[in-house]
Amino acid sequence: MFTGIVEELGSVVEVTDTRLVVRGPLVTSDATYGASIAVNGCCLTVTDLDGDTFAADVMAETFKRTSLGALTAGDPVNLERPMKADGRFGGHVVQGHVDGVGAIESHVEGVVRVGIPEDLARYVVEKGSVTLDGVSLTVVEAGDAHLTVSLIPATLELTTLGRKGPGDPLNVEVDVLGKYVERLLAKGAAT
Repeated sequence: MFTGIVEELGSVVEVTDTRLVVRGPLVTSDATYGASIAVNGCCLTVTDLDGDTFAADVMAETFKRTSLGALTAGDPVNLERPMKADGRFGGHVVQGHVDGVGAIESHVEGVVRVGIPEDLARYVVEKGSVTLDGVSLTVVEAGDAHLTVSLIPATLELTTLGRKGPGDPLNVEVDVLGKYVERLLAKGAAT
């Protein structure tokens, strides 16, 4: 489990059809083979370590459902290690299971409007939590096919969100609690 508090701005070293190699000195400092690291909000498994870089195998399904396939060498990425059981919980429950890809519609002075798939919009609520490219954020406005968030200067500086503009894709993970509640209610109504 992650919290959506980005620990490090890493950089892509290489992307192939089946593999992603990323430089991230902090997240690799205690990583081991099989460890999880969130890259732009996608939980990936470390399959190789070499100094301050790590590699992860990436399935075709992951490339299809996320923006990882659009990355190229040199691109910055948000990195986060999983939360330790005795760690401080700073964001919200983030699984690293991307629900879909949205796109920035506007970015004006830290206020970002993001178009999201309509089937995800039902899980987004005003003042609720959402994860965009691995960053835990509070929703300012929730629409039928968009959401708006406000970014503080630290978020703009320390994550990829300060470098993105209109048209740029963002991995979206909605709050898992809403998905569980919907499923439980649907199952309860069926019995």
